[in-house]
Amino acid sequence: MRSQTEAPVRLSSAAFFDLDNTVMQGASLYYFARGLAARRYFTTGDLVKFGWKQLRFRLSANEHAGDISEARTAALAFIQGWRVEDVRRLSEEIFDELMKERIWAGTRALAQAHLDRGERVWLITAAPVELGMVIAEHLGITGALGTVAEIRDGLYTGHLVGDMLHGPAKEVAVRALAAAEQLDLDECYAYSDSVNDLPMLGSVGHPVAVNPDAALRRHARANQWDIQDFRSGRKAVKVAVPATLAAGVVAGAVISGVALNRRRHRL
Repeated sequence: MRSQTEAPVRLSSAAFFDLDNTVMQGASLYYFARGLAARRYFTTGDLVKFGWKQLRFRLSANEHAGDISEARTAALAFIQGWRVEDVRRLSEEIFDELMKERIWAGTRALAQAHLDRGERVWLITAAPVELGMVIAEHLGITGALGTVAEIRDGLYTGHLVGDMLHGPAKEVAVRALAAAEQLDLDECYAYSDSVNDLPMLGSVGHPVAVNPDAALRRHARANQWDIQDFRSGRKAVKVAVPATLAAGVVAGAVISGVALNRRRHRL
């Protein structure tokens, strides 16, 4: 939450936070998928298969374009026809049930320090922008940029607007936001756990590796970047799903080549 005494806004400086494993322990879409499983949108067995496959990708630090494309296509098909208002409602419910307790206190304190200095703070995530905005609102930060699914007449069409917000796309988004908000990127901060976010981290004057993977830790040390690790141990096991395989929509967490047992009726 914001401090009660509002500091003057520093127009030229801001902070950009990756979401999964940086702000939250594990992947936001994995927990969203668990919430959907509890509501019988698909089976627990499907969730286990999905989680194991994505954990394997995460531990190998190897994300393949073919797998990402396949997951994205399947996920978009899954949410076609879903009502935006229902996805928002489910995001709110599942955040309270499963995500809130997994916010890293240390990372939240970092974000709060920026807010206390009057700086704006954004989540920059490959997760759906709707989910990102719900989390940002609960954390009391400025807002979120995320992957955008096309909406028509209040329903998801099954198509993306642009591409997934991942890797180099995050840098493009941050630069566009900085231009729109008249920010000086040399004065800005960026936080991430993943070597995949090097483009975003390298675009600001103050990059910070948070709970970093091995490759990012090496890079941060070599470049004398700040490193913050809020895990119980350096080699702590994380419930981690690659943000790229979020596939750009909320349903991305429930599909990666897994046949779902969908409910026949809509939300």
